[in-house]
Amino acid sequence: MISRVSILGGAMFIGVLGFALWGIAMSPWYTEQNVSRQQPVPFSHRHHAGELGIDCRYCHTSVESSSFAGLPPTQTCMTCHSQIWTNASMLEPVRASYRTDQSISWTRVNALPDFVYFDHSIHVSKGIGCTTCHGPVAEMPLMYRAGTLYMSWCLECHRQPEKYVRPKSEVFNPFYKPPPNQLEMGRQLVKDYKIQSLQYCSTCHR
Repeated sequence: MISRVSILGGAMFIGVLGFALWGIAMSPWYTEQNVSRQQPVPFSHRHHAGELGIDCRYCHTSVESSSFAGLPPTQTCMTCHSQIWTNASMLEPVRASYRTDQSISWTRVNALPDFVYFDHSIHVSKGIGCTTCHGPVAEMPLMYRAGTLYMSWCLECHRQPEKYVRPKSEVFNPFYKPPPNQLEMGRQLVKDYKIQSLQYCSTCHR
């Protein structure tokens, strides 16, 4: 009896422990999902991309041609802020950066491990929109990580790209919503854009 209870208790303990560890691994406390990150300047995507309608590519200039989307130099910020909000205290780090020619130390929000390779250019060229991975950026006062960035999260799209692909003309539309016929349209776009369902380890781990 003691042996049976011990075995059953041990199995239950391992199961509960595994479930608890899985819960921690999926929680925002660990993944930092939906948690706004503090920045040197409280840059609002909701204001700039949502309310003002500034195109993503105005700041992220290399997103169509490079693996890295690019962070805007201070000169890009000062194109507008040398004319408007010139004395706002919250923008002093921007003005100081411009005066001293020292880059602003932005905090990365969607940072992948060094052993993962991700290419922005190939995704946007195949009809994968910014908001598919980055979430509703036009509604974010401060940027936060919309997905877990786990491999399973990436594979969900790689296995069924028809659920996520959109017309190339809508890739940079922060207000885009999938239509009711998404799967039908998506299957056609997968053919038109020659999208491959790449799931080889070497696709991302190089």
